[in-house]
Amino acid sequence: MADFTEIIAPLISLDTRLGRAQTAEALTHAGFTISPETLATKATRGGGPPFSIWGRRAVYTWGDALAWAQGRLAVPQPTARRRTAAASSKAA
Repeated sequence: MADFTEIIAPLISLDTRLGRAQTAEALTHAGFTISPETLATKATRGGGPPFSIWGRRAVYTWGDALAWAQGRLAVPQPTARRRTAAASSKAA
């Protein structure tokens, strides 16, 4: 049986609705490693991708989940720059 990246990923549209496990799998294959359990925790505590409820199941739109994951990316800063910025904000 072929895996997700060979069959599903090229066909998935941004409007496609996915269950929690499918969303976690799709995000992981897109380079954003996350488990269904982490998505469940973020659904209850906040901070996760937007979702809807259908019956008792969480349903995510692929475009929203991908945008959420991409929005969490950060440009790394050298440690010295972070320390300098923190020190100057404390002095102000």
